[in-house]
Amino acid sequence: MPTKQTVRPIVVGGDIGAYASARAFHEAYGVTTVVLAGVSVGPVAHSAIVDLRIVPGLDDDATLVSAVQQVVAEQPGVPHLVLGSADHAVLALVRVRAQLGDVVVPYVDAPLMERVTSKAGFSRLCAELDIPHPRTHVVRVGSHSHDLGSEVTFPAVVKASSSAEFHDAEFEGKRKVAYAADATELTGMLDRMAAAGFSGEVVVQERIPGGDEDMAAVNAFSGQGGRTRFLLFGQVLLEEATPNGLGNSVAQITAGADPHGHRREAVEHARRLLDHLGWTGFANLDLKRDPRDGRYRFLELNPRVGRSGYAVTAAGYNVATMYCEAYLDGDSSPSEQVMVGEAEHLFTVVPLALLRRYVSAETWQRIRALQREGAVTNPYYYRAETNPRRWFYVITAMINQFRKFARWHR
Repeated sequence: MPTKQTVRPIVVGGDIGAYASARAFHEAYGVTTVVLAGVSVGPVAHSAIVDLRIVPGLDDDATLVSAVQQVVAEQPGVPHLVLGSADHAVLALVRVRAQLGDVVVPYVDAPLMERVTSKAGFSRLCAELDIPHPRTHVVRVGSHSHDLGSEVTFPAVVKASSSAEFHDAEFEGKRKVAYAADATELTGMLDRMAAAGFSGEVVVQERIPGGDEDMAAVNAFSGQGGRTRFLLFGQVLLEEATPNGLGNSVAQITAGADPHGHRREAVEHARRLLDHLGWTGFANLDLKRDPRDGRYRFLELNPRVGRSGYAVTAAGYNVATMYCEAYLDGDSSPSEQVMVGEAEHLFTVVPLALLRRYVSAETWQRIRALQREGAVTNPYYYRAETNPRRWFYVITAMINQFRKFARWHR
Protein backbone atom coordinates (compact mmCIF):
# COMPACT_ATOMS: atom_id res chain seq x y z
CA MET A 1 0.00 0.00 0.00
CA PRO A 2 1.47 3.43 -0.94
CA THR A 3 2.32 5.75 1.93
CA LYS A 4 1.28 9.37 2.16
CA GLN A 5 3.92 11.73 0.76
CA THR A 6 5.41 13.83 3.56
CA VAL A 7 6.21 16.91 1.49
CA ARG A 8 6.59 18.09 -2.09
CA PRO A 9 9.32 20.75 -2.14
CA ILE A 10 9.37 23.56 -4.69
CA VAL A 11 12.53 25.63 -5.12
CA VAL A 12 12.57 28.86 -7.13
CA GLY A 13 15.95 29.28 -8.82
CA GLY A 14 18.22 26.84 -10.64
CA ASP A 15 21.65 27.24 -9.06
CA ILE A 16 23.71 24.81 -6.98
CA GLY A 17 21.83 26.04 -3.92
CA ALA A 18 18.60 24.72 -5.45
CA TYR A 19 20.23 21.38 -6.12
CA ALA A 20 21.67 21.20 -2.60
CA SER A 21 18.20 21.76 -1.15
CA ALA A 22 16.77 19.09 -3.47
CA ARG A 23 19.44 16.66 -2.31
CA ALA A 24 18.61 17.34 1.36
CA PHE A 25 14.92 16.56 0.76
CA HIS A 26 15.78 13.46 -1.26
CA GLU A 27 18.12 12.17 1.45
CA ALA A 28 15.52 12.74 4.16
CA TYR A 29 12.31 11.68 2.43
CA GLY A 30 13.19 10.17 -0.96
CA VAL A 31 11.13 12.85 -2.74
CA THR A 32 11.76 14.73 -5.96
CA THR A 33 11.96 18.53 -5.75
CA VAL A 34 10.25 20.70 -8.34
CA VAL A 35 12.70 23.42 -9.40
CA LEU A 36 11.33 26.50 -11.17
CA ALA A 37 13.99 28.29 -13.19
CA GLY A 38 14.14 30.78 -16.03
CA VAL A 39 16.62 28.65 -17.99
CA SER A 40 18.10 25.18 -17.77
CA VAL A 41 21.44 25.32 -15.99
CA GLY A 42 23.93 22.60 -15.13
CA PRO A 43 23.41 22.20 -11.37
CA VAL A 44 19.78 21.12 -11.78
CA ALA A 45 19.71 19.71 -15.33
CA HIS A 46 19.41 15.95 -16.08
CA SER A 47 18.99 15.16 -12.39
CA ALA A 48 17.13 12.17 -10.98
CA ILE A 49 16.10 14.12 -7.88
CA VAL A 50 14.92 17.32 -9.62
CA ASP A 51 11.76 17.92 -11.64
CA LEU A 52 13.01 20.94 -13.59
CA ARG A 53 10.38 23.33 -14.97
CA ILE A 54 11.59 26.11 -17.26
CA VAL A 55 9.44 29.22 -16.72
CA PRO A 56 10.33 32.26 -18.86
CA GLY A 57 9.77 35.57 -17.08
CA LEU A 58 9.94 34.07 -13.61
CA ASP A 59 11.10 37.41 -12.18
CA ASP A 60 7.57 38.72 -12.78
CA ASP A 61 5.35 38.26 -9.70
CA ALA A 62 2.28 37.15 -11.65
CA THR A 63 4.32 34.56 -13.54
CA LEU A 64 5.82 33.26 -10.30
CA VAL A 65 2.40 32.91 -8.67
CA SER A 66 0.99 31.11 -11.69
CA ALA A 67 3.95 28.72 -11.88
CA VAL A 68 3.69 27.73 -8.21
CA GLN A 69 -0.08 27.34 -8.40
CA GLN A 70 0.22 25.05 -11.42
CA VAL A 71 2.67 22.78 -9.57
CA VAL A 72 0.43 22.62 -6.48
CA ALA A 73 -2.65 21.81 -8.61
CA GLU A 74 -0.93 18.63 -9.85
CA GLN A 75 -1.00 17.11 -6.34
CA PRO A 76 -3.44 19.18 -4.25
CA GLY A 77 -3.50 16.73 -1.34
CA VAL A 78 0.23 16.85 -0.70
CA PRO A 79 1.88 19.50 1.54
CA HIS A 80 3.96 21.88 -0.58
CA LEU A 81 6.89 23.83 0.86
CA VAL A 82 8.32 26.62 -1.31
CA LEU A 83 11.89 27.92 -1.00
CA GLY A 84 13.99 30.49 -2.86
CA SER A 85 17.60 29.68 -3.70
CA ALA A 86 18.65 33.35 -4.03
CA ASP A 87 17.81 36.51 -2.10
CA HIS A 88 15.66 38.03 -4.85
CA ALA A 89 13.66 34.79 -5.11
CA VAL A 90 13.08 34.73 -1.34
CA LEU A 91 11.90 38.35 -1.33
CA ALA A 92 9.58 37.63 -4.26
CA LEU A 93 8.04 34.64 -2.47
CA VAL A 94 7.47 36.69 0.68
CA ARG A 95 5.91 39.45 -1.43
CA VAL A 96 3.39 37.13 -3.15
CA ARG A 97 2.86 34.65 -0.29
CA ALA A 98 -0.83 35.55 0.18
CA GLN A 99 -1.53 34.80 -3.49
CA LEU A 100 0.05 31.35 -3.55
CA GLY A 101 -2.74 29.48 -1.81
CA ASP A 102 -2.28 26.39 0.35
CA VAL A 103 1.51 26.22 0.44
CA VAL A 104 4.12 26.78 3.13
CA VAL A 105 6.48 29.73 2.53
CA PRO A 106 8.80 29.45 5.57
CA TYR A 107 10.03 33.02 5.90
CA VAL A 108 9.42 36.01 8.15
CA ASP A 109 7.15 38.83 6.96
CA ALA A 110 8.24 41.30 4.29
CA PRO A 111 9.12 44.33 6.49
CA LEU A 112 11.43 42.28 8.74
CA MET A 113 12.91 40.42 5.78
CA GLU A 114 13.72 43.63 3.92
CA ARG A 115 15.10 45.32 7.03
CA VAL A 116 17.46 42.56 8.12
CA THR A 117 18.64 41.23 4.75
CA SER A 118 19.77 44.68 3.70
CA LYS A 119 23.39 45.14 4.70
CA ALA A 120 22.63 48.64 5.96
CA GLY A 121 19.77 47.42 8.13
CA PHE A 122 21.86 44.53 9.42
CA SER A 123 24.69 46.88 10.37
CA ARG A 124 22.27 49.09 12.29
CA LEU A 125 20.89 46.01 14.08
CA CYS A 126 24.37 44.90 15.13
CA ALA A 127 25.08 48.36 16.49
CA GLU A 128 21.78 48.28 18.43
CA LEU A 129 22.60 44.89 19.99
CA ASP A 130 26.32 45.60 20.53
CA ILE A 131 27.34 42.73 18.24
CA PRO A 132 30.83 43.06 16.70
CA HIS A 133 30.69 44.31 13.09
CA PRO A 134 32.86 46.43 10.78
CA ARG A 135 32.67 50.21 11.00
CA THR A 136 30.07 51.08 8.38
CA HIS A 137 29.00 54.15 6.40
CA VAL A 138 25.73 53.97 4.45
CA VAL A 139 25.13 56.08 1.34
CA ARG A 140 22.20 56.21 -1.06
CA VAL A 141 23.47 56.17 -4.62
CA GLY A 142 22.58 59.28 -6.61
CA SER A 143 21.59 61.30 -3.55
CA HIS A 144 24.64 63.59 -3.68
CA SER A 145 28.06 63.94 -5.27
CA HIS A 146 29.36 60.67 -3.69
CA ASP A 147 32.36 62.53 -2.25
CA LEU A 148 32.91 60.53 0.94
CA GLY A 149 36.67 60.81 1.17
CA SER A 150 36.68 62.56 4.53
CA GLU A 151 34.21 60.13 6.12
CA VAL A 152 35.65 56.73 5.12
CA THR A 153 38.81 54.92 6.17
CA PHE A 154 40.58 53.28 3.23
CA PRO A 155 40.94 50.66 1.92
CA ALA A 156 37.18 50.07 2.07
CA VAL A 157 34.74 47.33 1.14
CA VAL A 158 31.84 48.46 -1.06
CA LYS A 159 28.60 46.42 -1.31
CA ALA A 160 25.03 47.13 -2.36
CA SER A 161 22.88 47.00 0.77
CA SER A 162 20.28 44.81 -0.95
CA SER A 163 21.61 42.13 -3.29
CA ALA A 164 18.03 41.67 -4.57
CA GLU A 165 17.83 45.36 -5.63
CA PHE A 166 21.32 45.14 -7.14
CA HIS A 167 20.46 41.96 -9.07
CA ASP A 168 19.28 43.71 -12.26
CA ALA A 169 21.82 46.57 -12.32
CA GLU A 170 24.34 46.16 -15.14
CA PHE A 171 27.47 48.27 -15.59
CA GLU A 172 31.13 47.83 -16.42
CA GLY A 173 33.15 46.52 -13.49
CA LYS A 174 30.11 45.33 -11.51
CA ARG A 175 31.08 43.17 -8.56
CA LYS A 176 29.07 41.68 -5.75
CA VAL A 177 31.81 42.86 -3.37
CA ALA A 178 34.18 45.63 -4.48
CA TYR A 179 37.21 47.25 -2.88
CA ALA A 180 38.12 50.92 -3.01
CA ALA A 181 41.72 51.91 -2.38
CA ASP A 182 40.96 55.63 -2.06
CA ALA A 183 38.25 58.29 -2.30
CA THR A 184 38.64 58.70 -6.07
CA GLU A 185 38.08 54.99 -6.70
CA LEU A 186 35.07 54.94 -4.37
CA THR A 187 33.46 57.96 -6.05
CA GLY A 188 33.94 56.32 -9.46
CA MET A 189 32.22 53.13 -8.31
CA LEU A 190 29.20 55.00 -6.93
CA ASP A 191 28.94 57.18 -10.03
CA ARG A 192 28.89 54.10 -12.30
CA MET A 193 26.12 52.55 -10.18
CA ALA A 194 24.07 55.75 -10.46
CA ALA A 195 24.62 55.94 -14.24
CA ALA A 196 23.30 52.36 -14.53
CA GLY A 197 20.06 53.43 -12.84
CA PHE A 198 20.77 51.91 -9.44
CA SER A 199 19.51 54.17 -6.66
CA GLY A 200 19.63 51.92 -3.61
CA GLU A 201 21.74 52.07 -0.48
CA VAL A 202 25.40 51.04 -0.52
CA VAL A 203 27.43 50.14 2.54
CA VAL A 204 31.04 51.27 2.70
CA GLN A 205 32.86 49.36 5.43
CA GLU A 206 36.30 49.16 6.91
CA ARG A 207 38.24 46.34 5.30
CA ILE A 208 39.10 43.84 7.99
CA PRO A 209 42.51 42.30 7.27
CA GLY A 210 42.85 38.61 6.55
CA GLY A 211 42.15 36.10 3.80
CA ASP A 212 39.57 33.48 2.90
CA GLU A 213 40.38 31.29 5.90
CA ASP A 214 39.43 34.16 8.21
CA MET A 215 35.89 34.08 6.84
CA ALA A 216 33.24 32.08 8.64
CA ALA A 217 29.51 31.44 8.85
CA VAL A 218 26.92 30.56 11.43
CA ASN A 219 24.02 28.61 9.95
CA ALA A 220 20.91 28.58 12.10
CA PHE A 221 17.33 27.37 12.12
CA SER A 222 14.46 28.83 14.13
CA GLY A 223 11.00 27.40 14.71
CA GLN A 224 7.71 29.13 13.95
CA GLY A 225 7.61 30.46 17.51
CA GLY A 226 10.63 32.63 16.80
CA ARG A 227 13.06 30.74 19.03
CA THR A 228 16.38 29.48 17.72
CA ARG A 229 16.49 25.67 17.56
CA PHE A 230 19.82 24.95 15.87
CA LEU A 231 23.20 26.64 15.29
CA LEU A 232 26.35 25.46 13.51
CA PHE A 233 29.64 27.31 13.09
CA GLY A 234 31.63 26.85 9.89
CA GLN A 235 35.13 28.03 9.01
CA VAL A 236 35.43 29.03 5.38
CA LEU A 237 38.46 27.66 3.54
CA LEU A 238 38.06 29.22 0.11
CA GLU A 239 35.73 31.72 -1.57
CA GLU A 240 34.70 32.44 -5.13
CA ALA A 241 36.81 35.05 -6.85
CA THR A 242 34.73 35.79 -9.98
CA PRO A 243 33.14 39.28 -10.14
CA ASN A 244 29.57 38.04 -9.64
CA GLY A 245 30.43 35.26 -7.20
CA LEU A 246 32.94 37.08 -5.02
CA GLY A 247 32.48 36.19 -1.38
CA ASN A 248 30.51 32.97 -1.93
CA SER A 249 32.00 30.10 0.03
CA VAL A 250 33.10 27.06 -1.99
CA ALA A 251 34.49 25.08 0.96
CA GLN A 252 34.12 25.16 4.72
CA ILE A 253 34.70 22.96 7.75
CA THR A 254 31.95 22.85 10.33
CA ALA A 255 32.51 23.06 14.10
CA GLY A 256 36.09 22.13 15.08
CA ALA A 257 38.40 23.25 17.89
CA ASP A 258 37.76 26.54 19.67
CA PRO A 259 40.72 27.15 22.02
CA HIS A 260 40.00 30.85 22.62
CA GLY A 261 36.20 30.69 22.73
CA HIS A 262 35.73 33.12 19.82
CA ARG A 263 33.63 30.66 17.82
CA ARG A 264 31.41 29.99 20.81
CA GLU A 265 31.02 33.73 21.26
CA ALA A 266 30.02 34.14 17.60
CA VAL A 267 27.40 31.39 17.90
CA GLU A 268 25.97 33.05 21.01
CA HIS A 269 25.84 36.43 19.25
CA ALA A 270 23.97 34.78 16.36
CA ARG A 271 21.46 33.19 18.71
CA ARG A 272 20.87 36.47 20.55
CA LEU A 273 20.37 38.36 17.29
CA LEU A 274 17.89 35.84 15.85
CA ASP A 275 15.92 35.55 19.08
CA HIS A 276 15.74 39.35 19.29
CA LEU A 277 14.20 39.42 15.81
CA GLY A 278 11.82 36.54 16.42
CA TRP A 279 13.33 34.97 13.31
CA THR A 280 11.73 31.91 11.75
CA GLY A 281 13.21 29.39 9.33
CA PHE A 282 16.79 29.24 8.08
CA ALA A 283 19.44 31.93 8.47
CA ASN A 284 23.01 32.10 7.21
CA LEU A 285 25.16 34.73 8.91
CA ASP A 286 28.47 35.70 7.30
CA LEU A 287 31.37 36.63 9.58
CA LYS A 288 35.03 37.51 9.40
CA ARG A 289 37.66 36.95 12.07
CA ASP A 290 39.59 40.09 12.89
CA PRO A 291 43.23 39.00 13.40
CA ARG A 292 43.80 42.05 15.57
CA ASP A 293 41.78 40.55 18.44
CA GLY A 294 40.60 37.15 17.13
CA ARG A 295 36.90 38.02 17.44
CA TYR A 296 34.40 37.50 14.64
CA ARG A 297 32.72 40.54 13.04
CA PHE A 298 29.21 39.99 11.64
CA LEU A 299 28.79 41.05 8.02
CA GLU A 300 25.30 40.09 6.84
CA LEU A 301 22.32 37.75 7.17
CA ASN A 302 21.08 35.61 4.29
CA PRO A 303 17.58 34.08 4.62
CA ARG A 304 18.16 31.25 2.12
CA VAL A 305 19.78 27.87 2.53
CA GLY A 306 21.99 28.39 -0.55
CA ARG A 307 24.80 26.09 -1.53
CA SER A 308 26.94 26.54 1.58
CA GLY A 309 23.86 25.85 3.69
CA TYR A 310 24.27 22.25 2.57
CA ALA A 311 27.24 22.14 4.94
CA VAL A 312 24.64 21.70 7.68
CA THR A 313 23.07 18.67 6.00
CA ALA A 314 26.48 17.23 5.12
CA ALA A 315 27.51 17.43 8.78
CA GLY A 316 24.55 15.26 9.73
CA TYR A 317 21.86 17.84 10.53
CA ASN A 318 19.43 17.62 7.62
CA VAL A 319 17.88 21.00 6.87
CA ALA A 320 14.92 19.44 5.06
CA THR A 321 14.01 17.57 8.24
CA MET A 322 14.19 20.83 10.20
CA TYR A 323 11.77 22.51 7.78
CA CYS A 324 9.28 19.65 7.88
CA GLU A 325 9.39 19.27 11.66
CA ALA A 326 8.93 23.02 12.18
CA TYR A 327 6.34 23.78 9.50
CA LEU A 328 4.51 20.52 8.75
CA ASP A 329 4.72 18.51 11.98
CA GLY A 330 3.62 21.19 14.42
CA ASP A 331 7.03 22.36 15.67
CA SER A 332 6.82 19.90 18.56
CA SER A 333 10.33 20.36 19.98
CA PRO A 334 10.68 22.34 23.25
CA SER A 335 10.88 26.06 22.47
CA GLU A 336 13.83 26.61 24.81
CA GLN A 337 15.93 23.74 23.46
CA VAL A 338 18.85 24.99 21.36
CA MET A 339 21.14 22.50 19.65
CA VAL A 340 24.66 23.62 18.73
CA GLY A 341 26.18 21.32 16.12
CA GLU A 342 29.57 19.85 17.01
CA ALA A 343 30.25 17.55 14.04
CA GLU A 344 33.44 18.42 12.17
CA HIS A 345 32.84 17.93 8.45
CA LEU A 346 34.24 19.34 5.21
CA PHE A 347 31.73 20.73 2.71
CA THR A 348 33.12 21.58 -0.72
CA VAL A 349 31.89 22.27 -4.24
CA VAL A 350 35.43 22.19 -5.67
CA PRO A 351 37.91 19.31 -5.98
CA LEU A 352 40.20 18.61 -3.04
CA ALA A 353 43.21 18.97 -5.34
CA LEU A 354 42.18 22.58 -5.95
CA LEU A 355 41.80 23.26 -2.24
CA ARG A 356 45.33 22.03 -1.69
CA ARG A 357 46.61 24.83 -3.94
CA TYR A 358 45.00 27.60 -1.94
CA VAL A 359 44.67 26.61 1.72
CA SER A 360 47.37 26.72 4.39
CA ALA A 361 49.47 23.67 5.19
CA GLU A 362 47.75 23.34 8.57
CA THR A 363 44.30 23.43 6.96
CA TRP A 364 45.35 20.85 4.38
CA GLN A 365 46.28 18.47 7.18
CA ARG A 366 42.80 18.95 8.66
CA ILE A 367 41.28 18.18 5.26
CA ARG A 368 43.35 15.01 4.92
CA ALA A 369 42.29 13.88 8.39
CA LEU A 370 38.60 14.46 7.57
CA GLN A 371 39.05 12.64 4.28
CA ARG A 372 40.43 9.60 6.10
CA GLU A 373 37.41 9.71 8.42
CA GLY A 374 34.97 9.89 5.52
CA ALA A 375 33.84 13.32 6.69
CA VAL A 376 33.97 15.09 3.31
CA THR A 377 30.94 15.91 1.12
CA ASN A 378 30.61 17.52 -2.29
CA PRO A 379 26.85 17.89 -3.01
CA TYR A 380 27.45 17.36 -6.74
CA TYR A 381 28.57 13.76 -6.08
CA TYR A 382 25.35 11.91 -5.32
CA ARG A 383 24.85 8.20 -5.88
CA ALA A 384 21.18 8.69 -6.76
CA GLU A 385 22.26 10.37 -10.01
CA THR A 386 22.54 7.92 -12.92
CA ASN A 387 22.20 10.05 -16.07
CA PRO A 388 25.53 10.12 -18.01
CA ARG A 389 24.80 13.68 -19.13
CA ARG A 390 24.55 14.68 -15.48
CA TRP A 391 27.93 13.17 -14.65
CA PHE A 392 29.50 14.71 -17.75
CA TYR A 393 28.38 18.12 -16.46
CA VAL A 394 29.72 17.44 -12.96
CA ILE A 395 33.13 16.31 -14.22
CA THR A 396 33.36 19.28 -16.59
CA ALA A 397 32.34 21.68 -13.83
CA MET A 398 35.05 20.36 -11.51
CA ILE A 399 37.72 20.72 -14.22
CA ASN A 400 36.55 24.25 -14.96
CA GLN A 401 37.05 25.19 -11.31
CA PHE A 402 40.80 24.95 -11.84
CA ARG A 403 40.60 27.31 -14.81
CA LYS A 404 38.32 29.74 -13.00
CA PHE A 405 40.48 30.01 -9.89
CA ALA A 406 43.66 30.29 -11.96
CA ARG A 407 42.16 33.27 -13.73
CA TRP A 408 40.45 35.10 -10.88
CA HIS A 409 41.98 34.13 -7.54
CA ARG A 410 44.59 36.51 -6.19
